[in-house]
Amino acid sequence: MAKKKPQNDNTIGRNKRAYFDFFIEDRFEAGLVLEGWEVKALRDKKLQLRDAHVFVKNGEAWVVGALITALPTASTHIKPSPTRARKLLLHKKEIDRLVGAVERKGYTIVPLSMYWIRGRAKIEIGLAKGKQQQDKRATLKDRDWQRQKQRILRGK
Repeated sequence: MAKKKPQNDNTIGRNKRAYFDFFIEDRFEAGLVLEGWEVKALRDKKLQLRDAHVFVKNGEAWVVGALITALPTASTHIKPSPTRARKLLLHKKEIDRLVGAVERKGYTIVPLSMYWIRGRAKIEIGLAKGKQQQDKRATLKDRDWQRQKQRILRGK
């Protein structure tokens, strides 16, 4: 049986698909504007970042498509929207840098992971370039080789 990697206690969720579909060139840490029921759901790790993406509109960054499933006991008096647009808290210089890269160089902004820092939810976003099909195949081939190499080294 394979050993499980110890996951950090403060990690809420990761977007593993982003690492497969994109070359991540730069990373940014951003805060999130959340509602109370969302914070409770994140503490229970009810998050999915696979279909999420980030866009900039009117000088503000927003994450769309991040699925936060509401707990049945957390929101009894409101109707929660699990995939609503959530505002990201970034400095103006960071937003300007993101806008420049997206508009001039054809980059995409993707969420990579979400985690807790001192009781606050933070999201790591990445400035990414899309991979071609042959790049994805090379990634798979390299991953298989690394796994095979570990097995060989363990056998000796």
